[in-house]
Amino acid sequence: MNLPNCPKCNSEYTYEDGTNYICPECAHEWNEEEQIESTEFVVKDANGNILSDGDTVSVIKDLKVKGSSQALKQGTKVKNIRLVDGDHNIDCKIDGFGAMQLKSEFVKKI
Repeated sequence: MNLPNCPKCNSEYTYEDGTNYICPECAHEWNEEEQIESTEFVVKDANGNILSDGDTVSVIKDLKVKGSSQALKQGTKVKNIRLVDGDHNIDCKIDGFGAMQLKSEFVKKI
C-alpha cells in the first residue's frame, strides 16, 4: 500500500485512520481533499491582493540588501515575478541588483 507523505513534515511513516491520514512524527491529520488543496499556496501582497507568476510589483519601502552597500529603494518596479514556496516567496531579477528573493509583505501589485 502506497500512502502519501505528510504534507507538513514530509514524513513517510503515515497511516490511515478511517478517511484520514495521520503522521506519527508531527501528529498532523489530513484527508485526501485537504492534501489536494494544500498543494496550491496563495501569495498575497501588502494590500491583500493575490499575486501570480508573471505579475509586476512595486517595492513599498526601502529594503537593505545583504552583501551590498546599496538599498532597494521604495517604488522600484519588479517585472515578471515567479512565486516560490518558502520564507522569501518571490523570485525575481532586479535591474542593478540581479537575481533576488523578496518577501511578498514588502511589495504591492501594479
